[in-house]
Amino acid sequence: MGDPARRRASYEDLIALPPHQVGEIIDGVLYSQPRPAARHALATTVLSGEIVPAFGRGRGGPGGWVILVEPELHLGPEPDVIVPDLAGWRRERMPEMPDTANFTLAPDWACEVLSDSTRKLDRSKKLPIYARERVAHVWLVDPIAKLLEIFRLDGDGYRLVVTFADEALCRAEPFHAIELDLAALWQR
Repeated sequence: MGDPARRRASYEDLIALPPHQVGEIIDGVLYSQPRPAARHALATTVLSGEIVPAFGRGRGGPGGWVILVEPELHLGPEPDVIVPDLAGWRRERMPEMPDTANFTLAPDWACEVLSDSTRKLDRSKKLPIYARERVAHVWLVDPIAKLLEIFRLDGDGYRLVVTFADEALCRAEPFHAIELDLAALWQR
């Protein structure tokens, strides 16, 4: 149990962080970490480059999604402010992009690219928030271990559907209409 005298972090605390920090507020606690390292940024960039054309634009895939890099999500009654590396909404749930700096509609898919500074937070704090908000799929990408873990919401929590490793060619739900070449995520 936390210190009852501790003040809950505010959005003002988050925006006061230096520009080289990424901040999130979870359960009233401010978490900050440096901007992503090169391997992390590469994995995020390559994944968005594969998924956005096929699912966001309908080029070489079915379309029907809004996919964003690092959207700021405000989720829950005392909102947790979290920033997934990638997130996607099915068009039927988000037919038009809102003109706002943050999103209160939980995504249908979230992707967290793990790093030494975020691994524990992503798994222990953010996954339960995604489950609470009924995010159907979560991907955890580990560029150091060269792993892609696919989780599907199953009741109140997530079930690990499959883990892809190394240079696998894979089809990963909910984007199984295209084949991903994991080697591109880890290239140096």
